[in-house]
Amino acid sequence: MTTTITTTASRSRSTSANSGASAGTGAIGRGSRHDPVDEAAEDLCSAVLGSLRRRDQRERGRQYVRGLLATEGRKSIRNIAQQFGGPAAEQSLHHFIAGSTWDWQPIRAALSHYLEQSAPLTAWVAQPMAIPKGGDHSVGVGHRFDPHQGQMFRGQQAFGIWFTSAEVITPVGWRLFLPPEGDESYEECAATGVLDTMRQCRMPARPVVLDIRDIGTRSTMNRFAEARLPVLARIDASARLLVTDPALPGFGSGTLAARDILQNVRGLRTPVEWPDPSHPGVRRSLVAAVRVMMPDPSAARRRELLLLGEWSDPRRLPSQLWVTDMTRLTPAALLRLTKQARRVSAAAAESVQEVGLRDFAGRSLSGWHRHVTMASVAHAARCLGLGRPAGAGPTGPASAGSCPESRLKGRRG
Repeated sequence: MTTTITTTASRSRSTSANSGASAGTGAIGRGSRHDPVDEAAEDLCSAVLGSLRRRDQRERGRQYVRGLLATEGRKSIRNIAQQFGGPAAEQSLHHFIAGSTWDWQPIRAALSHYLEQSAPLTAWVAQPMAIPKGGDHSVGVGHRFDPHQGQMFRGQQAFGIWFTSAEVITPVGWRLFLPPEGDESYEECAATGVLDTMRQCRMPARPVVLDIRDIGTRSTMNRFAEARLPVLARIDASARLLVTDPALPGFGSGTLAARDILQNVRGLRTPVEWPDPSHPGVRRSLVAAVRVMMPDPSAARRRELLLLGEWSDPRRLPSQLWVTDMTRLTPAALLRLTKQARRVSAAAAESVQEVGLRDFAGRSLSGWHRHVTMASVAHAARCLGLGRPAGAGPTGPASAGSCPESRLKGRRG
């Protein structure tokens, strides 16, 4: 497979070089052919754009990806088109993104499979991405509270589904939150985005880390159980749970708040070290896990879960609370798995702007999806070309936050 991809990419580069201005290579032509990011983009485009039936569509896709990588500042279609010849290129690229009918889902699935061959998947991570917007014309724009950042903003709210491995951290799936047009809650939208991505890419089950505040509800956990996907989700500190371990405080006491359950087992906390992708060296947290169950009117859906608590300050309440159905993993392994979300945050802080993931200015939902799909390909090319995950630092450990145990197919109890 690798040989075929490389050969195809080499032919693409040769074609671009020979066709010159007629192919619209413009400012990104010969001078960057030996740039590793540009070469990674060529290889990726050759591998993942095959679902585009027409040759001109595949060429527009290649131009768009390379333009996202090469354009300075805001990655508008107009600015991207300046790399390839001005108004005529702008018109064709605008039609490719906003006026065409090609399906973005096969490209996202192909991207996931390409990455899995290059750097086997550790976990999927779902995180929100706020997209500030000043006007009223873009789809999904509103004045709303961003739970992830804890502040109000005006704009769009999207959810990215990120592929994480030791070597690669990049988004491969997206969903836009559309209140009040849609009938989904914030948390339901995030969960649906993950489940849709999993159905489309059809890859072996790997842990899903839902880094969405308070998403670990009974409804969310049931949806992932029905999809047979192991999940680790952030949970509200006030969520009511049942302690199922008869040896622990709270057993037989009815439902208790998650924070109280964890505070009752402070004496069982153990220190765990984990590498921080944003800083050199390792950090240490205290962690404890308690076997619990979510109260459910349906006895058939009552499943044993683990409530995981992390204390960054041993004198305070838990700083993060998670719930998971991977009950056979150790608390240390689960804590390190949660740090995949921290790796994604570090990567996003460095690279989201570099590939213009927030820069689509059109009005249509389909146009937005096509833009973020091409930007995801560009993001993956940047990660592969640089040879390290964004946010890891030029000499930082590629495996920061990795968890070998999480490679198991969701070790449920």
